[in-house]
Amino acid sequence: MNMPPIRTLLVDDEVLARLALRQALATHPDVEIVGECGNAAEALQAIAALEPALIFLDIRMPGADGFKLLHRLQPDALPMVVFATAYGQHALRAFDANALDYVLKPIKQERFDQTMARVRKQWMGLHARTEKMLSTPNPSLAPKYAQRISVRTGENIRVIAVQDIDWIRADGNYVQIHVGCTSYLHRETLRHLLDTLDPSRFLRIHRGTLVNVERIREIHPLFQGGAEVVLHNGTHLSLSRRFRTHARHALGML
Repeated sequence: MNMPPIRTLLVDDEVLARLALRQALATHPDVEIVGECGNAAEALQAIAALEPALIFLDIRMPGADGFKLLHRLQPDALPMVVFATAYGQHALRAFDANALDYVLKPIKQERFDQTMARVRKQWMGLHARTEKMLSTPNPSLAPKYAQRISVRTGENIRVIAVQDIDWIRADGNYVQIHVGCTSYLHRETLRHLLDTLDPSRFLRIHRGTLVNVERIREIHPLFQGGAEVVLHNGTHLSLSRRFRTHARHALGML
């Protein structure tokens, strides 16, 4: 499997701590450090702009701490997270926040390399799933995907045919399902929908966005490798760099 580099963001208010992380990562050539941030506000902007696959995150920082930063991100849009901190008492809370690992400062290379082995295993698993989605399945063994989604609207339940859905966006533990001019808030995570919707019909174009490929009209390349998906109804959606290669295959842009 041809693996892309692991785009990595370092978030720590101490310059020397970020330098220590850079030095520890120097022996891992499959990692690409795309940015550094000194606080949560900077990190939120960098995550949106740079779309890292991995974040090394300090806990105690000026303003919002590392846990508050994760709380502000969409659960289905979370990168892989490793906490790097001098405070061991937060380890249990870190794993409750779905962190891959918890590294104590000062960093010891042997322990750090164990963390990177876990990161690499997770990274390979994510891409193995993408490769599986791109492969052509045996029709006789094809899984049965959802044909309808039932959404509660007030006291009623609206049954939506999957083929009528234009696009879907993550909204915390909910999703916004867009059908024509109407948007339905549905109590379901995007991660679960990925397992129930036909990947040949729905394309993931962003960590928090799925789009019905039949609704795509155009792809507009943007500055610095990004792109924009334009639907037949005029809706413009961001196609992130992380999912652009997958989209090229799915849409025949080879």
